Amino acid sequence: MNPVAFIAAKRDGHAHSREELEAFLGAYLRGEVPDYQVSAWLMAVFWRGMTPEETTALTQVMADSGHRLDLSAYPHPVDKHSSGGVGDKTTLVVTPILTACGCTVAKMSGRGLAHTGGTIDKLESIPGWSGDLSEERFHELARRVGLVIAAQSKDLAPLDGKLYALRDVTATVDSLPLIASSIMSKKLAAGARTIVLDVKVGAGAFMKTHDDARRLAQTMIAIGKGAGRQVRAVLSSMERPLGHAVGHAIEVREAIATLRGEGAEDLRELALALAREVLEAEGMDPARAQEVLESGAALEKFRRFVEAQGGDAGVVDHPERLELAPEVWELRAAQDGVVAAVDALEVGLAVLALGGGRLKKGEAIDLGVGAWLAKKPGERVRAGEVLARLHHRGRGVEEATRRLNQAYRLAADAQTPPLILEVLRG
Repeated sequence: MNPVAFIAAKRDGHAHSREELEAFLGAYLRGEVPDYQVSAWLMAVFWRGMTPEETTALTQVMADSGHRLDLSAYPHPVDKHSSGGVGDKTTLVVTPILTACGCTVAKMSGRGLAHTGGTIDKLESIPGWSGDLSEERFHELARRVGLVIAAQSKDLAPLDGKLYALRDVTATVDSLPLIASSIMSKKLAAGARTIVLDVKVGAGAFMKTHDDARRLAQTMIAIGKGAGRQVRAVLSSMERPLGHAVGHAIEVREAIATLRGEGAEDLRELALALAREVLEAEGMDPARAQEVLESGAALEKFRRFVEAQGGDAGVVDHPERLELAPEVWELRAAQDGVVAAVDALEVGLAVLALGGGRLKKGEAIDLGVGAWLAKKPGERVRAGEVLARLHHRGRGVEEATRRLNQAYRLAADAQTPPLILEVLRG
């Protein structure tokens, strides 16, 4: 392996073979190629891009860089991934629905960064719940409960972790082949047969335009097909936050309410759409998704899941056990009108300012702070009526209230934009 020649090839627009990628990145993983040469290569990829075949090969090399989970013995092993958004608690609703339908959801989830929340952070707001599981315990819960969510294992696609750390500090995060291979390498290593991707589009998402989101989704679907997996993608709007709650404990409260049939309509709509895509791909009846949600079977699966991972299952019946920050600030409408827009990015940054998000990996966050959006786009309001509430502990309140003010826009009339923009089935 000649690292300089390898970097120069990509600089000049040439495609790498899988063998070349294995040699270069394998040497990096062993410490034989330094960070500065890999950084140079990442920048070359950022500017020159990769062919579909290259992107698939890179994903396979990353997936093969560590341990792979084998879920083939379980009935209907499936997974769901979101590209990240504001108020995005769909995993907490979709996975118990799928489990109640007879699927096995044994997945690895991550933590949040910046204005987007992570599933593990949300679940850790449940007293006692833990995502730190041995592989033996992970498989035991998959067999017994059918639903297990663990913190990302360092043994799973370790090459992705090393490359992402470099991308983060070399301004090469926003590269479609690098984003797609990062997401899909972990999904392939995690072993699911069918994967549904919730690709967010808009102000509060990493993909700002519909076209960019479609290209990312198509790339990930092609990678999955090349690896023998069934992959579908739902493109959903992140111009506005999903549901009413943005935070951690407050989002778990809303997810439980949705499983009880009391949640926000947009959250329910997206959760059912994602679940139906998985069931259809697995040859199961998509109508079962709504049936298990309305019967309470999905709620009971969530209860069993929480209890099995050491959490206080009593939160299912008493969500108030999920502690919220005690101080409350209210945003009220200055005039009569209709909510025309609620900027997802501004709301996410408001919660970040309160301490509800992290600016760098490993940073401690406050699971009790958050926002409750009392009014959503399309709803009519009167002057003085509460638009939103912030739950806080005094930190960052000035910035948070300013951002929440900026997030809301009222008008004389407004139409509610669609939530689901497109479904791609490969």
